[in-house]
Amino acid sequence: MSTEVLRYTAFSIDPAGGNPAGVVLDGTGLDDSEMQRTAEKVGYSETAFLNHTHDRHYRVRYFSPLAEVDFCGHATVATAVALTERIGPGTLNFRTNIGDIVVETSTADDRPTATLTSVATHSRAATATEISDTLAALGWDPTDLDPAFPPRVAYAGNDHLMLAAASRERLAALDYDFDALGAVMREAGWTTVHLFWHEDDRHFQARNPFPIGGVVEDAATGAAAAAFGGYLRDIGHADSGRITITQGVDMGRPSQLLVDLDPAATGIRVTGNAVRIERGGGSTPT
Repeated sequence: MSTEVLRYTAFSIDPAGGNPAGVVLDGTGLDDSEMQRTAEKVGYSETAFLNHTHDRHYRVRYFSPLAEVDFCGHATVATAVALTERIGPGTLNFRTNIGDIVVETSTADDRPTATLTSVATHSRAATATEISDTLAALGWDPTDLDPAFPPRVAYAGNDHLMLAAASRERLAALDYDFDALGAVMREAGWTTVHLFWHEDDRHFQARNPFPIGGVVEDAATGAAAAAFGGYLRDIGHADSGRITITQGVDMGRPSQLLVDLDPAATGIRVTGNAVRIERGGGSTPT
């Protein structure tokens, strides 16, 4: 049996940038083990599997090379763009493990854009043990953190630890213990560690280690971007307007994630492009 896998990169208009995702538009009949094997063979941080339920409604599941992930932002954007290219722009409804995600898509100059709205966000202060264990795995010192942004665990479908680097140089010099950080994250139940640097009040640069998914680093992490928006709201940095996150630069895959905060909404909107990176798709044995 073969499964057709489309390959897109999200949060970029350049096939050489962004975060690649696999997209299986028809996952009908695939069981968990087949989806897991497919995601492992694709090798991207996530592959999305769809079952069409009715109209523009879909059941969507996400698998990393190692395990199922309850929600993935960049694969959601990639999937929405792939669908828009086939059925046109409009509202898409994705039933995920964390609930229903609405994605609005539009097209300008033949270039699709997708905006997802996350589930309600929340965050809590990271414990002293969580911080010290993470810093040890990263090889960072407490003085490498920016005290203006307190470490917190933020949720927008998955939990992510938010850690602010005191300098761009500290963020750039990421060289962590893969096994040690993975162990800390598994114990805490985090999907990624969202490392960021405050460029200015509306612009941030970020990196997202993802060892529990079998990937050293994500080039663009939509779920973490949504959680980050909720985090900024919770600490009083911003409660409205647009935040721009640049990610993937140090990997050579620059990405741009647009995060919109609305004081009247519980969720966070994350917007990005996606572009096909392998013409004609491909079939992966399952």
